[in-house]
Amino acid sequence: MKRYTDLGLLLLRAVLSLLMLTHGFPKLMRFVEGEFVLVGDPVGLGGIVSSILVLAGEVVAPVLILIGLKSRAASVISAFTMAVAAFVVHGHDPIGKKELALLYMFGFIAIALMGPGSFSIDKK
Repeated sequence: MKRYTDLGLLLLRAVLSLLMLTHGFPKLMRFVEGEFVLVGDPVGLGGIVSSILVLAGEVVAPVLILIGLKSRAASVISAFTMAVAAFVVHGHDPIGKKELALLYMFGFIAIALMGPGSFSIDKK
């Protein structure tokens, strides 16, 4: 039974991370090309700082989650990024606009709570 749980966690980590990277990688490429303000300033930290935090939540953390290194901490970072997207950036939008951010957020919360499983570098 534990093996199926570990396979389920691997599947959850891999799918969420790879799909999140489809959002983060284009932002990373724009940042590398010199566009330093990618997302505006949703929480009042400044556009560049907000963009760096978004890159951490949509690129760095998903890569760590994918390989299973510091997955719990990385999942908290990605979940927080998606909470800001859902409740701040899309706070006044209808549920259909924030649905994807909420799905990512709860998926990353699940990983943070359960850990990465044994098919990970951390093996916890």
